[in-house]
Amino acid sequence: MGNKKGVIIGGGVIVLVAVVAAVAVISTQNGKKSSGSSDSGQLSSSVKSIKDFCQPTDYQKTCESALQQAAVNVSSPTELAQAIFNVTSERIALALNKSATLTSLANDPRTSGALENCKELLQYAIEDIKTSFEKLGGFEMTNFQQATKDLKTWLSAALTYQDTCLEGFENTTGDASQKMQESLQSTKELTTNILALVDEFSKQMANLDLSFLDGNNNNNKRRLLEEGEAEISSGDIPSWLPESKRSLLATAPAKLKPNLTVAQDGSGDFKTIKEALTKVPPSSAQNFVIYIKQGTYKEYISVGRTLTNVVMYGDGPTKTVISGNKNFMMKLTTKDTATFEAIGNGFFARDLAIENTAGAQNHQAVALRVQSDFSVFYNCQFNGYQDTLYTHANRQFYRECTISGTIDFIFGNAQVIFQNCLLLVRKPMDNQQNIVTAQGRGEPRSAGGTVIHNCTVSADASLKPVQSKIQTYLGRPWREYSRTFYIQSQIDDVINPVGWLPWAGDFGINTCFYAELENRGAGSDTSKRATWKGVKKITYADAQAFTVEHFIQGSQWIPKTGVTYIPGLLPQSEGSRIHK
Repeated sequence: MGNKKGVIIGGGVIVLVAVVAAVAVISTQNGKKSSGSSDSGQLSSSVKSIKDFCQPTDYQKTCESALQQAAVNVSSPTELAQAIFNVTSERIALALNKSATLTSLANDPRTSGALENCKELLQYAIEDIKTSFEKLGGFEMTNFQQATKDLKTWLSAALTYQDTCLEGFENTTGDASQKMQESLQSTKELTTNILALVDEFSKQMANLDLSFLDGNNNNNKRRLLEEGEAEISSGDIPSWLPESKRSLLATAPAKLKPNLTVAQDGSGDFKTIKEALTKVPPSSAQNFVIYIKQGTYKEYISVGRTLTNVVMYGDGPTKTVISGNKNFMMKLTTKDTATFEAIGNGFFARDLAIENTAGAQNHQAVALRVQSDFSVFYNCQFNGYQDTLYTHANRQFYRECTISGTIDFIFGNAQVIFQNCLLLVRKPMDNQQNIVTAQGRGEPRSAGGTVIHNCTVSADASLKPVQSKIQTYLGRPWREYSRTFYIQSQIDDVINPVGWLPWAGDFGINTCFYAELENRGAGSDTSKRATWKGVKKITYADAQAFTVEHFIQGSQWIPKTGVTYIPGLLPQSEGSRIHK
């Protein structure tokens, strides 16, 4: 992994030239700084080009320094663009190699686990940056909006993985934490800079009329379903989808014949889920369906990076249960406590439960961790206490699921929407309080955010008798730019009238983005909510940006699962709606 050839990125850059050229021209004309004629004369063509290229970035000095070292005598936008992707990947690879070296020197189990996590997570970051660059060379200009949304998702994920690497060192001993922070400081800044370039390009291109490029573009004819209970089910195949995707929508996965069956009684192909996963073909473009029969499977499952388009379904969330009890008190990182990990893209699960039974006394104990892009969960239950559901990264959709827990029981930095779900708050330890969400967006340009749409937030049977003695909040800012929305949902009286809880002091309270719109129930009154700068009021029109259609581009990938969903918002002012 330390070989440079392994991280140098190739691929087409025709579109990237347009990206960089547009940004460079705009930044040169409108930038905050400009060099006088005498200064320009002293700068070499290469240095001047690098300065122009780096103008829109958030960390200009880091950008300039990296390119001056990696792109000597380079002045063309194409070469600079390739260089910025390559140097970012190379520096992450150096940090990855350092984590491998430090692992051999670590004495404390928690430090060793954190370093092992870093090796895995930094490899994901390199792969996502590579995928982002390759995407730039392969999309049509008429589809630039979707392409830039993909780029923002993957680059945001690359940043999240670097953050997660560092998070693993909490409560560790030795200097490994400091050394990794030093290694990743420039890589995080460089990744953020690429995100800034893409973001600036997206903003500028949005102002241009590109209709002349494709007069027959079907996307221009598509009507966005933004209002009403209009839902797309397995029988409604959108006419605007390309033929290659339309063919995938013919049958819902639950109606497909499974490729493999798992049954504890021996009536299937395998007795364990882990065995079945060894038969999944890697990097498949087709669904691979695994039916898991009734039973409690005490296994720790990881659907790996190369296991794409895996479908799992059970006999129902009270019958098919995947159970574990790993927890923080075992000297594990939060990431490593997960009973189930969904990593490979296109993962779909339905009609099953995943739980972590460690209990409130054992602190962080994840039931499910998800980083699978385009992942869908339908009619599932995720049960735990602290940190039940780790919505780690990328685009995720949950429909008619139940999530139970106590502290931060939905957390992470995915672009995630929960729709028609039940969020059940459980009884914590006597000295604890409950927080439903802890969203982890660390950069203002990051695509991450948590949307709770048409869901119900309520106390479970264990909490109801004592809920007046235990404070419960909608969320708190785990990272500085935390972003969470409760929209058109039922919020019961379990929620404290203040609504939002600080993380520590004033951290994140002015930079977060928390909003509520058209909620109902005894806990939905916003008159006594926290008055932080980060708690904002949004309109019905504003909220359109945080729908399935727009926030996760769900109409392009959810239909193939056959799962019903609401692409936009429900009609305004329907106070009688209830969870179903």
